[in-house]
Amino acid sequence: MAETKKIKLLLLFPKNLTAEPVTYTLVKKYDLKTNILKASINYNIEGSLLMEVEGEPAKVDEAIAYLRNININVTENGTSTLIEKEKCIGCGVCVAACETGALYLEPYGKVCFNAPKCMECMLCVKACTQRIIHNAFDRP
Repeated sequence: MAETKKIKLLLLFPKNLTAEPVTYTLVKKYDLKTNILKASINYNIEGSLLMEVEGEPAKVDEAIAYLRNININVTENGTSTLIEKEKCIGCGVCVAACETGALYLEPYGKVCFNAPKCMECMLCVKACTQRIIHNAFDRP
């Protein structure tokens, strides 16, 4: 069986690319399996897409290069969870709510985030007493 690479990608689209069939290209041209976890596309305004891709390692790398080449901002092992770490008081409530272990505390009470473990459940957002954990897809 051939080796595969599975990775989470956070894609941020400029307004001129919101109508492009990006996932179709990833499937058709690079033979990748895609799993869309979250998406928010506002035609001709902006776009955000959190997805998992899986395929031959070289094809995954080529696909990421393609996305960057067409000016899509790509964050590998990305997540839509944003933490304002400088405002964290280290209470640990978010850590207790995190079922996957993506959040943990350092010895001196600073919250740490292991993005690849994050499953986007947003329990940490609801649990945070300081309201400093946000979802990038939530717009005010």
